[in-house]
Amino acid sequence: MKRPTDPAARAFPWLVVAGILVSALSFRGHIVAPTPVLRDIEVDLGIPSAQVGLLTTAPVLMFAVLTPLAAVAIRRAGPELALMLSLVGVLAGTVIRTVPGFGPLMLGMVVIGAAVTIGNVVTPVIIRRDVPSERVGVVTAAYTATLNVGTLLTTLLTAPMADVVGWPLALFAWALLTIAGIALWSVYLRRERRTERMFGQRFSGESVAPARVDGWDATNLTGPTPVVSSRRGRSYLARPVVWLLLAAFASQAFLYYGFSTWLPTMTADLLGVGATSAGALASLFQGVGIVGALLIPVLTRFTPRLVPAAVICASWIVLALGMLAAPELLWVWVSIGAMGHAGGFVVIFSTLVAVSRNDSEATGMSALVQGGGYALGATAAPVLGGVHDLTGSWQGTLWLTLALAIAYAALLMSAVVSAARAR
Repeated sequence: MKRPTDPAARAFPWLVVAGILVSALSFRGHIVAPTPVLRDIEVDLGIPSAQVGLLTTAPVLMFAVLTPLAAVAIRRAGPELALMLSLVGVLAGTVIRTVPGFGPLMLGMVVIGAAVTIGNVVTPVIIRRDVPSERVGVVTAAYTATLNVGTLLTTLLTAPMADVVGWPLALFAWALLTIAGIALWSVYLRRERRTERMFGQRFSGESVAPARVDGWDATNLTGPTPVVSSRRGRSYLARPVVWLLLAAFASQAFLYYGFSTWLPTMTADLLGVGATSAGALASLFQGVGIVGALLIPVLTRFTPRLVPAAVICASWIVLALGMLAAPELLWVWVSIGAMGHAGGFVVIFSTLVAVSRNDSEATGMSALVQGGGYALGATAAPVLGGVHDLTGSWQGTLWLTLALAIAYAALLMSAVVSAARAR
């Protein structure tokens, strides 16, 4: 930690925040980058929809499996080096997936998912350690919005680039975002080394201590919750609200990654447009999410928790129902649905923080909810692609998402009500 007498310790850490935000462009964008060209990948590699859907399954599965291990890696390497390793891993995965064949493409996505898992866990740790407490909410909201900016860019521009250079090079082009993050974070690391030489060692074995949840402002929670292993009491496993939150997050993860994967292809098929136009329309799902990431925390702060929860539930139902009833207005339904994926994380984890009774319980609950939720979310792409292959249309897929959206609404509202009664 910087010495209290150091003026830099009292200043806003602009370089830290800039490095985090530029890095965030790679943390979700690279995962959804293949989605606008899934049809091209299917045709070129001669594989069915269910198999090509595994491309987005692999990274999400890494979230589920490696999140607890990421905390260990961060503890050993330190937050700054962990974030750099995350970016280097994303770059390596991006290079691997340009090698011809489905195997390298899949391996590249696995590497990207593993690297992003570290970034997901370490970024909130750095924010809560280095950013003044009164600015944590703003910076975490900006971080979450930037995640959506990354997905907006890749969803919007991958197909047009693929038309010019082919989909392998179009996917590789996004390495430029990661290189920019590596360059900016390298500048920060060099500056920190100079600071350490002047003021002494920055860390003293407490690298991941800021992942504790005491002091969190639940209404400001807009990014991934830091997860560290918890070996103390697990009485929270007997609490119904924990399992409701797990089921709600799992449903949301399934809906988000299912729509993120298939929305460009679905749009092209339903509206009869080309890949570029479909990608542009589907990008609204990520673009409007930027607004939702900033709006829902405000709504959470100034209204009862049931209000933003109801807004989020309604947005998912409207998305699925609207696409079934009037697909020609897809841009409207997608824009509304974006509020659901942007704000659902905020409501679920602010509720989790509110009902946790101590630090150990909060971290254990967070690990359970995120691990289980991402495990189910990883099945979304192949399941929805498989339903499409079996039925020959997107109607069955949309009916399935509508049923899950209704279940999600019941689970989330029940969790919020249960949390309110528990206080």
